Amino acid sequence: MLTAAFIFLIETVFGLFTISLLLRFYLQCVRASYRNPLSEFLGAITDFAVRPARRVIPGLWGLDLATLVLAWLSQLVETLIVLQTKGYQLESATATGLAGLALLSVILALKLGLYIVMATIIIQAVLSWINPYSPVAPLLNSMTRPFLRIFQGLIPPIGNVDLSPLLVIIACQLLLMVPVAYLELTLSRLL
Repeated sequence: MLTAAFIFLIETVFGLFTISLLLRFYLQCVRASYRNPLSEFLGAITDFAVRPARRVIPGLWGLDLATLVLAWLSQLVETLIVLQTKGYQLESATATGLAGLALLSVILALKLGLYIVMATIIIQAVLSWINPYSPVAPLLNSMTRPFLRIFQGLIPPIGNVDLSPLLVIIACQLLLMVPVAYLELTLSRLL
């Protein structure tokens, strides 16, 4: 029982930190204003790790790779701690097993990224019905625009209802079901 509580605590703390790093990276990718409260909050709770990492990990094409690498490392450390707590002997792991663990961490971070996209789209859709002129609406629009634009070009609004949020959520769910779930299952069998 104590082991389950410890695993829950580790997954919660590292999961929230990974989500914070992924959100920070995502907001930088969509060029969201740094003056909004979410960006300021994410900057405040992740700066202690991101600033030193930027000295070692350079950016690429305007993307902050240090934040992305830290999200992957956070996920990797979480996976290692959880496996060690469950009793896996990681000291005797082969190079293939360690590479599989690294790849599993990438997949888990990608999974969290897809959940972030889905949550953002759901929040934006609900907010557009309740209060479309909310102060957070421009931030949500900038975060969802790259994904919605793909489907808005393919399917026009039907009866003044935009179906692109539904299609993005379906696409994210398919990505979670098929490739991510398959790779996650395959890698967990290797370990």
